Amino acid sequence: MTWNPYYVGDGIPRDVALAPPPPWRMFPRRAMAKEFKPPAGLVESVNAALHLRRPLLVTGPAGSGKSTVIEQVASELKLGAVLRWHITSRSTLNEALYRYDALGRIHAQRIGQAGGVDDIAPFMQLGPLGTALLPSDHPRALLIDEVDKSDLDLPSDLLDVLERGEYEIPELARYQEDLVSVRQWGSDEHHDIERGRVRCTQFPFIVMTSNGERDFPAAFLRRCIRYTMAPPTVPLLRQMILAHLQIDIDAGGPLKDLVEEFVARLEGGDSLAIDQLLNAVYVISGTTAPEGRGRQEVAELLMRELSRA
Repeated sequence: MTWNPYYVGDGIPRDVALAPPPPWRMFPRRAMAKEFKPPAGLVESVNAALHLRRPLLVTGPAGSGKSTVIEQVASELKLGAVLRWHITSRSTLNEALYRYDALGRIHAQRIGQAGGVDDIAPFMQLGPLGTALLPSDHPRALLIDEVDKSDLDLPSDLLDVLERGEYEIPELARYQEDLVSVRQWGSDEHHDIERGRVRCTQFPFIVMTSNGERDFPAAFLRRCIRYTMAPPTVPLLRQMILAHLQIDIDAGGPLKDLVEEFVARLEGGDSLAIDQLLNAVYVISGTTAPEGRGRQEVAELLMRELSRA
């Protein structure tokens, strides 16, 4: 490979001015609401979830734009900043509702920082789901990302909260004060909670994403509006590339060949993500893009199958 505009590999220090990053790697991260192109049937699924006040479960491969759905909906409907709960195998319902630093409170009492007053508020914070269920004049937007990565019991644990739209914080229910001002998730705003009970007045717009790596209980599925992302096609990818990079691949050439090869590999069973294609298009279309054999090597590097090391 001869493409080396920054790193040469000769060990000689040099001043290098990096080019601007691709739009999806700029920080702070910006929402991609305007660039997202909803596939067929997604708009109807979103509206069904909004009408019925049900969570939307979006299933599809990694990088297919599942988590971008809620950014576009929240932007169009002015639902405010998206609350995010990223699921891991260790995630629990309690941590999504609230976080309580019991050890920190005990330590503060021992060293006298509490000033003789037992104040629980500084050691309590609502989680993303707990914040989404606060009383409000309009629904909040909540992303529960990669719910299929959870412990087997978590989807069932969610059922009661999603059905009733309320929860209790036992530590506040037993607390000496009736009202406690608790900090919300993702902001410095506080909300007064009475006797540890939180009841939503507008059920949040919830999008749960899944890579399809496991099945869910029927009781969980019947409480969701379900949508499966369709396999990407050349026309759909053309729209995405045009929206993200303002590049039209219809002119033909190596970029169109790259997109057609990407779709053919997906149809052949390869595990690939759309953001891999966007990375490859961004590099190959740049002003210092590699040519010839170098272009092919870069494309192969950036679009390696995900199931391989």
